[in-house]
Amino acid sequence: MSKQLRIIIAGGGTGGHIFPAIAVAQAIQKIQPNAAILFVGAQGKMEMEKVPQAGYAIKGLTIAGLNRTNMIKNLSLPFKLIKSFFQVRSIFNAFKPNAVFGVGGYSSFPVLKFAQAKNIPTFIHESNAFAGKSNQWLGANATKIFTGTNGMEAFFPANKIQVTGNPVRKNIVDATLPKEAALLKFGLLPNKKTLLIIGGSLGAASINKAIQDNLQIFSDKSIQLIWQTGKPNANAYVQAAESFSNVYVSSFIDDMSAAYTAADMVISRSGAMAVAEICVTGKPAVFVPYPFAAEDHQTFNAMSLVNEGAALIVADKEVQEKLMATILQMVENESLTFDMQSKIKSFARVDADKVIAQTIIDNTNPN
Repeated sequence: MSKQLRIIIAGGGTGGHIFPAIAVAQAIQKIQPNAAILFVGAQGKMEMEKVPQAGYAIKGLTIAGLNRTNMIKNLSLPFKLIKSFFQVRSIFNAFKPNAVFGVGGYSSFPVLKFAQAKNIPTFIHESNAFAGKSNQWLGANATKIFTGTNGMEAFFPANKIQVTGNPVRKNIVDATLPKEAALLKFGLLPNKKTLLIIGGSLGAASINKAIQDNLQIFSDKSIQLIWQTGKPNANAYVQAAESFSNVYVSSFIDDMSAAYTAADMVISRSGAMAVAEICVTGKPAVFVPYPFAAEDHQTFNAMSLVNEGAALIVADKEVQEKLMATILQMVENESLTFDMQSKIKSFARVDADKVIAQTIIDNTNPN
């Protein structure tokens, strides 16, 4: 009887960490259907909801990240970190993993640190152009480090880096729903320009405000919206859009594959995973980088496409003045969007999940 592969996948906090992790889990089980997979995340964060929805078990740690706005709240961090190590030890004793895969976020740190202390192979995925702190601290003792972009030697040992690109959710890569059916899912009409607005899983206040202020213009110009607002102030945005039949609005869209299929173009933050998904779907895009991302990595992510004529960019501080004009430029200039569409597809990587899964399997000894 063959030995079973038992893998813990750790991390989360945002969709940009969670959905690639799920994509890799699915790829592992496609190669080895009997592999046992357990997720570990942070209690109260979105992974505790999204991972079970994908059909996987998850354990939550009592851990929190550094609060940069209220330093008093950080006084409890050492105690939470110590408690999380005890929780991790209990999880490892029960599950007995023979490999651990971390996708970033503060909940990944105690899990991979514990695995490294026990000489269990650890694998890291860093999606952004500037590595997160948890991944940087763990990199020296990792078995392999998968990166979304080239040039990550400043953060990790060069001999451990494998450039794979970023895993994109399977249902987005393999989308088969016809466009008219996708539009119907959102109560929208065929043969009208449709704009998808996504500010990341936690929302983007600047983008949301600009969309809210211009709902009448979208209506007047027969432009349809699929608008994911994120949870903050979601009710206010829903109320603002109530009288507009051309707008579908929700705090979170579960079926992003249908949303991309329905859309002619996308307005988005430029987190690594959002960029990867938009490249795979080949949609013309306007990126509004989150201005407080570490080392301004979202601007770096967006500019790699903008510099090649594959996307447009509007700085967050200029959203109120420039976003609407940029959207209308895209809607009204079909040669521009056609050109962007062909160029952005050249950046697509559709096999990152398989490459990561196979490398983890190849470098793990089931016991």
